[in-house]
Amino acid sequence: MMQPAKSITARAEALDALDAILPFDRRDQLAAILTDEDVATLRHLASTGMGDNTMRALASDIGYLESWCLAVTGGPLPWPAPESLLLKFVAHHLWDPAARENNPEHGMPQDVTVALRAKGMLRSTGPHAPSTVRRRLTSWSILTRWRGLTGSFSAPSLKSALRLAVRASARPRQRKSKKAVTGDVLITLLAACAGDRLVDVRDRAILLMAFASGGRRRSEVAALRLDNLVDEPPVRADPANKDSPPLPCLTIHLGRTKTTSADEDEQVVLIGRPVVALKAWIKAAGIANGAVFRRIDQWGNLDRQALTPQSINLIVKTRAKQAGLDPALFSAHGLRSGYLTEAANRGIPLAEAMQQSLHKSVAQAAGYYNNAERKMGRAARILV
Repeated sequence: MMQPAKSITARAEALDALDAILPFDRRDQLAAILTDEDVATLRHLASTGMGDNTMRALASDIGYLESWCLAVTGGPLPWPAPESLLLKFVAHHLWDPAARENNPEHGMPQDVTVALRAKGMLRSTGPHAPSTVRRRLTSWSILTRWRGLTGSFSAPSLKSALRLAVRASARPRQRKSKKAVTGDVLITLLAACAGDRLVDVRDRAILLMAFASGGRRRSEVAALRLDNLVDEPPVRADPANKDSPPLPCLTIHLGRTKTTSADEDEQVVLIGRPVVALKAWIKAAGIANGAVFRRIDQWGNLDRQALTPQSINLIVKTRAKQAGLDPALFSAHGLRSGYLTEAANRGIPLAEAMQQSLHKSVAQAAGYYNNAERKMGRAARILV
């Protein structure tokens, strides 16, 4: 069902309110997919102060859901969605590859697949990641509630279908970065930006700061502002030795993060070489206020515009490629997983590492420690 051109233009203009969250091309794509009510809901949610990452995910999810529903039913999403439609969504996205070999109708129908690929909405060739399906169902539920409606998202049949479908899909959990940026990898990346160009100074500061501050998320690195940095008195390299050399120290106030609200004053400490690199960048770039990490054009000119989270990811991949590593194996999240992996390798207690990484889940953080212990232990070396 094609939407009137005038209506699409009007929605694109309405989505300008989200221009700090949605890339320009993404805004136009969503304008052609979303309904007027969808756009009104997104604008209302943005005005409530919802985080940029959450808003970006909601906009992406509702765009996908509208496209999927149009391909399946020929019309826009119904509000509230009937339980049967929710169950169909699970069946289309979480399926058993073995059953698909014997029954081509199992999983997402071919015509739906073709329609979604034509719109650039579908890249997966197999079952979706369970986390993606759960997130989209959660977004669907949030948007339903914000319309003042009650959906069937807590229905026992949906919970049972989701549990059984996850088990049947047999898809291993994929990490956001296939390889962790541990200490040795970090040294290799830093060697790739060892020059004295402004972009080299910036990238060194990003890599060192993001890693040493506990493996900061790319959104947190991109959002860092000068007034988030507070100088602290120097500290000793060895706290137990009063004669050890003093090291520069500063505190990073993170404000709102993925797992905190704006009124929580989460902070981490940065000590030594990363502080030196960060201050060298600030001085070289002449940053007096605003965003710390900014875009640099191809001629080496500094922009006032802050880097995006996607740019932080691209910097890690670019430096990996320049260092002779496979960029497909590394991402900005590798700095986060790498920090905990390195902490485990160095015997730093999990609780101490979590104070710096600010992980809320002990189980999630402990996973990196368990992997490190398995590789260092004797149990896996019985036949070596």
